[in-house]
Amino acid sequence: MGIVGGSLSPEQLQFFEAQGYLVIESFGKPNEIQDMRNRMDQLLNGFDCSTASVFSSKNQKQLTDDHFYNSADKISFFFEEKAFTDDGKLKHPKELSINKVGHALHEHDPVFKSFCQSEQISHMLVSLGYKRPVIIQSMYIFKQPGIGGEVVPHQDNSFLYTEPPSCTGLWLALEDATVINGCLWAIPGSHKNGLVRRFIRDDEGVHFDRPSPSYDHKDFVSIEVKAGSLVIIHGDLIHQSFENQSPKSRHALSLHVVDTESCVWAPDNWLRRKVGPEPLYVS
Repeated sequence: MGIVGGSLSPEQLQFFEAQGYLVIESFGKPNEIQDMRNRMDQLLNGFDCSTASVFSSKNQKQLTDDHFYNSADKISFFFEEKAFTDDGKLKHPKELSINKVGHALHEHDPVFKSFCQSEQISHMLVSLGYKRPVIIQSMYIFKQPGIGGEVVPHQDNSFLYTEPPSCTGLWLALEDATVINGCLWAIPGSHKNGLVRRFIRDDEGVHFDRPSPSYDHKDFVSIEVKAGSLVIIHGDLIHQSFENQSPKSRHALSLHVVDTESCVWAPDNWLRRKVGPEPLYVS
């Protein structure tokens, strides 16, 4: 299912409203995909990994440090949990050990900024009902061969909350994503049940305000996509991905958008900005 002129069709909007996600094939052009992958290779080559920070969707409270907090408006590097030996040394080269790079590629790197601020993205968001869309977070996710970590079931509105809720995830496959190398899985229609819990930052650090519900795996469907495909994810959709135990990576660019026209950014979100990002172009 493609996209014409940057705007979603009535049929696409109907599917998104019913299921909570939508796949747009060939959203990213082959040259855009290659440019972003080449640029990330350059960023990794220049990265000094002497100071390591680990990302985990399971126990970020224990692993969080100033590097994580301060990454909101920077380009920061995070390693996989399984990247290190017991004595703290990398098992593999750094380019095969990184979990993700975030959280402001869309602001500070010209290659990623060019894609993220395209009229194609802004027009698509307008067709979703956004009035003043802002990309609040961007991440390049590697899902490394053999060690690519699990991302547990979650909702994006838990982490990037506005009042009223307005977060939408834009997940661009930079490589083919399959059930073998850790594609997305989602519970269709789960966005209609509302927000389950929030991930907040307070004097105690970062933590969820309530335990996670239990989910039945049979309720999830796999979202296998080809490189260049974009998955639009409703902020309340329950989705996850499993460990990558295959020999093939699963690179992706993940963006999260909120509306700043009539929505207020929650002050207890983990991500805090000194200066708010500029809205995307809307014609």
